[in-house]
Amino acid sequence: MKTCVFLALPLLCAACATTQQRNKPTATRKAIAQVLATQTAAWNRGDVPGFMEGYWKNDSLVFIGKSGLTYGWQSTLDNYRRSYPTAAAMGQLDFSNLKIHPLSPDAAHVIGRWHLARPTAGDLQGHFLLVFRRINGQWVVVADHSS
Repeated sequence: MKTCVFLALPLLCAACATTQQRNKPTATRKAIAQVLATQTAAWNRGDVPGFMEGYWKNDSLVFIGKSGLTYGWQSTLDNYRRSYPTAAAMGQLDFSNLKIHPLSPDAAHVIGRWHLARPTAGDLQGHFLLVFRRINGQWVVVADHSS
């Protein structure tokens, strides 16, 4: 009987570790989806600084868009404010076709589609690739390529 317990214990530990590893990507996906939902809610109430809370507050943040490269959180915020000066210009944001891919315990990328419904200014839409990192326990966008 003791032999069975000693043989079963390593198998049980391995099964638990495998279950934890499988659940981590799910937890990562949920955490990143929550960041995106929080950003969407902030955008849709006209709160650009609130939207920017999902981004890394660092000079190494990179945003790649139709105008080229922008480095830094503050510069990215300034560009958003310039491009979307009012709630009407911002419209209502919707993300769709999200594919959240954990790459490691502290990194992931997200591919998806964005759409701005803007009845008076005309709708805008495109695709994006976001690189997320978990920094100080929080998932944040460290690179954004939106087109």
